Amino acid sequence: MKLLRFVRKMSDAASVEHFSALRMKYHERKDAFLEQNIKVKDPFCVFRDWLSDALNAKEILEPNAAALATVNDEGKPSNRFVLVKEATAEGFTFFTNYSSRKAEEIACNPNVAITIYWMPLRRSIRIEGVAEKIPQEASLKYFHERPRASQIGAAASPQSQRIPSRSYLDEVEAGIKAKLGADTEVPLPNWGGYLVRPSLIEFWQGQTDRLHDRIRFRRGSGVESEVDGKLVHAGENGWIYERLAP
Repeated sequence: MKLLRFVRKMSDAASVEHFSALRMKYHERKDAFLEQNIKVKDPFCVFRDWLSDALNAKEILEPNAAALATVNDEGKPSNRFVLVKEATAEGFTFFTNYSSRKAEEIACNPNVAITIYWMPLRRSIRIEGVAEKIPQEASLKYFHERPRASQIGAAASPQSQRIPSRSYLDEVEAGIKAKLGADTEVPLPNWGGYLVRPSLIEFWQGQTDRLHDRIRFRRGSGVESEVDGKLVHAGENGWIYERLAP
């Protein structure tokens, strides 16, 4: 309900043509996201804390929804929403059809970016890293943990490919159901997971005065040499961190 009231209030304040009038209250200065409040200087620890807050926020219906950006072999970017299904110290995992546009673009350029935005918390997380396929056994395990209807849907859809109509999908789905019956296990289609191993994770928290908080963690070859204790600081587990101007 809070989200609906917010949208209605914004609609009253500005027409569709004039976004410049849109304003939203964020955090106050007393609630700033400060380095000294980060107990463990590891971005995965911060992510777990922020995710816990998102899971406890009733207004956030899909806290694992994230925008995934990929780039094709011509250097042209594309973006779409996916559901992050696992976040560990290794990285972030999502699943898709391996013939989809995102999969084809990852095959030619595995560098990807993920953005999560939790509007009720006024927080966003940016992730940059390299995507790689997870083992087929792990994809198969997760595939069969999904509802049966979702498994059949994945098998029926040639994701990102041209199809003649919506009824075509219905016919393919019906054919799969008829072939498998009620009990036969759904075979794994050309479908599975990707693990995004991050080299950069940035945490953003909005401030009402627009002096937003941005703390960025990075890791990789040679980053430790940048640590000076003033602008760049040593974190844990190979990470360094720094504050960015909004």
